[in-house]
Formats: sequence, C-alpha cells, structure tokens
Amino acid sequence: MNEQAWDPTSFRTTVQATVDAFLSEQEARLAPLGTDATRLMAEARALVSGGKRFRAAFCHWGFAAIAGIPHGTEAEAVGRASASLELLHASALVHDDLMDASDTRRGRPATHRGFEAEHRADGWRGDAEQYGAAAAILLGDLLLSWADELLRRCGLDRDRVGPALDVFDLCRSEVIAGQFLDVSVQARGRASVEQAMTVLRYKSAKYSIERPLHVGAALAGADAATLDLLTAFGLPLGEAFQLRDDLLGVFGDPATTGKPAGDDLVEGKRTVLVALALDAASPADAARLDAALGTALTEAEVAELRTVIDGCGAREQVESMIEELTTRAVAALDAGQAAGSWNAQACLVLRQLAAAATSRAY
Repeated sequence: MNEQAWDPTSFRTTVQATVDAFLSEQEARLAPLGTDATRLMAEARALVSGGKRFRAAFCHWGFAAIAGIPHGTEAEAVGRASASLELLHASALVHDDLMDASDTRRGRPATHRGFEAEHRADGWRGDAEQYGAAAAILLGDLLLSWADELLRRCGLDRDRVGPALDVFDLCRSEVIAGQFLDVSVQARGRASVEQAMTVLRYKSAKYSIERPLHVGAALAGADAATLDLLTAFGLPLGEAFQLRDDLLGVFGDPATTGKPAGDDLVEGKRTVLVALALDAASPADAARLDAALGTALTEAEVAELRTVIDGCGAREQVESMIEELTTRAVAALDAGQAAGSWNAQACLVLRQLAAAATSRAY
C-alpha cells in the first residue's frame, strides 16, 4: 500500500458527518424540550467538532487488522462504532475541564465556563458558577450515554456488538476510576513517577488507543489472545501518546494546543514530567516548582518553570520514554502481524498512526 492510500483528512470528514447525523437524531428527540435543549445541543455539537479523531481511527483500523477493510454497509456500521469513541472522548473532556477548573478548550470557553457566562449575561438567579458546573456534568453524562447508544446501534449484529460493548464497559470504568486517581493525586499535592504513570495509563492511555483498538477488533470477532497481542501494541503507544500531551501541556504553543501557555503548571497537574523534574532538580528549584504548581502564573513565571524542567533533564527523559515506548509498540505490532496474519494494509496504517500520535503531526 502506498502512503496515499490512507487519507486522514477524508477519514476525519467521515467521522464528523457520522457524529453530526447522530446528533441530529438526538436533536429531533429533544426538540419538545424547547430552547434549553437547543442550547445543550449547540454545545454538544461544538464539543465534537474538529479534533484529530485518533480514537475513531484506532477503532476502525483495529477492526480492519482482523477482518480486512470494511466496505458498504459494514463500513458504515464500523464508522458509527468508531465515532462512538469520539463521544466518549468529548464526555471525558467536559468533565475533565470542570474538575481542573480549566477556562478554555480548543481555543473556546470550556463548557462550564460557557454556561456560566450565559447565566451571568442573562441575569438569572442563583450562582452562575454552580449553574455552569451543573450544565457541564449533565452534558458530559449525556455524551457518555450517547456513546453507548451509538455503539450499540451501530448496525452490526448483536453477536458482534456484544463483545465490543463488554470492552466499552471496561473502558468507561477505567477512565472514570483513572480520573479519580488523578484528582486524588492533585489533592494530595504529591505523586511519584510510578503513581503518575498509573494515572496516565488509566485516565488516558488505555481509552485513547488500547481500548479503541479492542472495540474495533471485538467487532471483527477477535478472541482474547488477539486482544492481548493488540494490547502489546496499543498500551505502550497510548502511554507515549499521553506523555507527548504532558510535554505539550508545559511546552506547547497555545496557538496549537488551544490552551494558555504552561496550562498544566497553572492547573497543578502532577504529571510524569513534573514528577521527574521534582526528582531531578536541585532542592531549591524543586521547592520552587512544587510551590508554583496550581497557582496563577505569569508568562514570565511559566518560562522560568520551563527552564527548571528543561534544565534538570526531565524534558529529555520524557522524550526518551516516548521514543522507547513507541519503538516497543511498533515491534509488538510487527510481532502480532507475523503471529496473527493481520491485514497488511491495516498494519501499515497503524504504524503511520503510531508515528502521528506520538508526534501530533496527524
């Protein structure tokens, strides 16, 4: 297969059309509720617009690796199943932004901030901040419910959807429990590298790549041994993916990330990057970094903390971890392909996705 056979732009367009069509169904159902339901749907549409669509892509190509490239009505059904992972992702982002007290998401107000602003602008009764929080919780729950519905009603037979739903159930439990681990770590104000890696694995790595692969493969009829082979590829790749995100949370360009400079530092995120920096920095620099986490920081202060993290070698350590995890993942993909006779075209695309996910060039 030549490199042009996989068109990520076309794929993202198809995912967007699938999600839009599903939301139109929901909008028609909720229309009798009036203008408030219309406002809720408008925010839902904004949340699921754009993005890299990595989760949908890994689900699609996880299916293709086992059953071959889907066509016709099967392709449409796999497309709906893949799109369900994007609704799960949107749900997680809404709740995550609320718990982190984030102000922005992808360059626009976070959901709770948007509804909070509407409350204030309209001069409504009660607490605007509480209203925004309530709206975000409810919309996140609704998106989570819709994710299950879209997968369940994707169009494939029940004997194929059932195993995929079992994976999806596990995925939701992992990401929610992982999120609780994260807020608990932030509340304690400390985390070892090992603890930070556990949070990273369950809050993000598994639901970003490993479980989407498993959902797609389960839809294709994969057995437990095949899912294990996919884990050897998907889990280290998911960890590398999130480590890249941690680097972007400190060193990323706001024009690209849609978040303020050093947003993870302002939010006090106890990431692997931060844990490594606290271990490696001088006592004075480590104390300075630790005290600054979770406080309002000027651009100059963010730049200063970046210098601490970079200077002690933590950034370089994380880059090395990303490279090692990605290498291990691709080796596992090669081994799995050799052992399982997986579709060659799908495996080539999965290699391309691995490179894109860890560089964010996709």
